Amino acid sequence: MKYSRIIAGTMTWGKWGKQHSAAEMIALMNHCVENNITTFDHADIYGDYTNEEDFGKAFNKSGIKRENIQLISKCGIQFDVKERSNRVKHYDYDKDYIISSVERSLKMLQTDYLDLLLLHRPSPLMNPSEIAEAVDKLSEDGKIRQFGVSNFTPSQIQLIEKEVQVEANQVEFSLSSNAVMNDGTLDDCITYDRLAMSWSPLGSYFREESKANDRIKKVLVELTKKYDATEDQLLLAWVLKHPSNVHPVVGTATPKRLKMAMEAVAINLELQDWFLMLEANEGHEVA
Repeated sequence: MKYSRIIAGTMTWGKWGKQHSAAEMIALMNHCVENNITTFDHADIYGDYTNEEDFGKAFNKSGIKRENIQLISKCGIQFDVKERSNRVKHYDYDKDYIISSVERSLKMLQTDYLDLLLLHRPSPLMNPSEIAEAVDKLSEDGKIRQFGVSNFTPSQIQLIEKEVQVEANQVEFSLSSNAVMNDGTLDDCITYDRLAMSWSPLGSYFREESKANDRIKKVLVELTKKYDATEDQLLLAWVLKHPSNVHPVVGTATPKRLKMAMEAVAINLELQDWFLMLEANEGHEVA
């Protein structure tokens, strides 16, 4: 199964961000496809359970063929919002809930199948047998083509794989948030051929001021000239260089920035430049 190297994260397309109209979503979808961004990342909770429906209505009118794109969605997080009768935020991985959540996502997205279903976050009450029953049923019915997880550690994946194969893991990974590079998470993706995806691949660089970001900025001043690239492209190139073949999930809803993100795939950071950026973030040379 092929996914575009840059994945369009849809979390900010609707209520939680840009609040795009149907026409604006259609234009953005077509812009993505024209720039070889064919994979769209969703979750049932995005936009307080409204994003998938908004995307689906727009996709239905977009003229884009379903077989030319890949749709990812996640389930499991239950919010305490007016759309749900929940008393507390929690995780639900009961067989019936997983199945009903996927069926709702399919209805909202106006599609017959998900290319990839992810469990959104690990729950201390996960029952691998129950999860496997849901995944097997959804797979047999042709409603999902692949199954994976998001924000899981290798041991939590091992727990699920007691009963069902895990083919992907979407985790936070960036220059400024790179713990998964050292705790075995990305090693696990390489070892077991899992699709590795990173959410928030630009990290905190554009969101907050810090000594680390000041150091990174000084390094990027020179590297932007050397590679004729922007700061965000170099931050993506740093993630893309990891041997786990990470697919960044880019959260921007701005056409120009999506195009620039795809252009970052062509940047091959030299080895020492990659370590210069790492050193800037850590504040010291590697051991």
